[in-house]
Amino acid sequence: MPFDRDYYQRFYYDPQTAVTTRREMQARAHLIAAFAEHTGLPVRRILDAGCGTGMLRVPLLRRLPRAQYTGLETSEYLCERYGWEHGEIDKYRSASPFDLVICYDVLQYLDSASASRAIDNFARLTRGILYFSALTKLDWEYNCDTQRTDSAVHLRTGNWYRSRLRQHFSEAGVGFWLRKGAPLTLWELESG
Repeated sequence: MPFDRDYYQRFYYDPQTAVTTRREMQARAHLIAAFAEHTGLPVRRILDAGCGTGMLRVPLLRRLPRAQYTGLETSEYLCERYGWEHGEIDKYRSASPFDLVICYDVLQYLDSASASRAIDNFARLTRGILYFSALTKLDWEYNCDTQRTDSAVHLRTGNWYRSRLRQHFSEAGVGFWLRKGAPLTLWELESG
């Protein structure tokens, strides 16, 4: 699928058909920043993998002002428009890991082999916290507005993602995963 101007016009810019709102993404950014603060992780580097139109950037940097934000995108249209770094999450490399990696509703666009490689790559790229979400079969059937959600995706089960993420991360709930070996502690009932 081409992630071109028409795609973003339909799913992001047109309020009648947009899959999300700026307000919803601001609330999500506040949740992410609050979780990072709760764990005590000083966030200096953020990778937003598949950052789209960048709705998380400004509210994240307001809450985490010492952080440097890197937006990674496969869409040439968005990279040109917003200045994001062009790349694919399953192949992306960085000289040093990021304190916080965000991958929100991206991996459903990748085939299973590429999605597995991306999850393995998260382990290389994440020093502390991964915030992760992807549209699943169950979400498609029960949770999302199918009129506003792109159907040209690979639907997998939540367990497909969890089994791969658990190889490198500990689930903390609400989309948060802690890198195994990171000096972060959650109490038993705080974790997933």
